[in-house]
Amino acid sequence: MKKKTKSLNEPIGEYRVIKDFLPSPRHLAFKEEKVKVTIALSKASVEFFKEESKKHHTQYQTMIRRLLDYYTARQQKRLTSGSG
Repeated sequence: MKKKTKSLNEPIGEYRVIKDFLPSPRHLAFKEEKVKVTIALSKASVEFFKEESKKHHTQYQTMIRRLLDYYTARQQKRLTSGSG
């Protein structure tokens, strides 16, 4: 049997409004242009991503692509900010 939460009808404490940081649905619906490449990766790297992808119910290629995209974005930001 589930416990019911009793409403005390009292303030819980201090609170603040957090700016909406989530992307809009239209930003989630687009497909990025992809370019197919052939690359030889170490067996250990591929096995790692395959194991992790199973845990997170995704494809290992998607995880590798996102890692590269993340790295690229960080490097571009670093280079354009002049701290490179």
